[in-house]
Amino acid sequence: MSEPILLQRDGTIATVTINNPEKRNALTKPAWQKLGDVMEELSADNDLRCIILRGAGDEAFAAGADIGEFPEERSSAAQAKAYGEIVTRTVKAIEECRHPTLAMIKGACTGGGLEIACACDMRIAGESSRFGVPINRLGHTLAYPELDAILRLVSPAVMLELLLEGRVVDADYALRVGMINRIVEDWEVEEEAKLCAERIAKGAPLAARLHKKMVSRLKQPSPLTQEELDEAFSTCDSEDYQNGYRAFMEKKKPIFKAK
Repeated sequence: MSEPILLQRDGTIATVTINNPEKRNALTKPAWQKLGDVMEELSADNDLRCIILRGAGDEAFAAGADIGEFPEERSSAAQAKAYGEIVTRTVKAIEECRHPTLAMIKGACTGGGLEIACACDMRIAGESSRFGVPINRLGHTLAYPELDAILRLVSPAVMLELLLEGRVVDADYALRVGMINRIVEDWEVEEEAKLCAERIAKGAPLAARLHKKMVSRLKQPSPLTQEELDEAFSTCDSEDYQNGYRAFMEKKKPIFKAK
């Protein structure tokens, strides 16, 4: 049996691939667990600058959970809760990854696949991509953390449209409602994702990580503490900051070391 999650490194950029193309990259329980493990391990790697998440092949990013497992793994509320805890942990690992994350989307991006894509920082999709949560056909619901991953991007009205109608929408619609960042022609998706990751990787990693943390914090209703306000200036004590502004003044390319 092939590995459900593949990992490839190219310098400071990692590519994580959901590997089940025969079933449009539907995720089994072991695949959810492995994806969470991989994302936690990558988050701890100080040498990384960007992570691309994708599905194997050209047919799908991921078509959600493997329904073939449901009779044995999700046939009761207790089983569904245990399964959902694994999914929630994986989505959280993507959302809380220190490094910028980019979903490279081809084909179907539905159900759990949409949750994974929405948990990433950015989403680049091919023009023929499709998005949805047709869970109403199963008589099942999304858990609160799974809903939250998508609701971070779209309005409650759009979320209910997808859930209640079971609509699968096209890339143009997904772009209009804020679900994805950009659309390119199908043949350009890999190249555009690569170029985007390279641009991210050339930036200052400490600043990127702090920007992720700050944007996430501003979504919370509680007021900022003085410590949090002060942290926004903390990168100015870093070696990267000294190298960055000096290189800019000297019209040179900066060399960042995450220090």
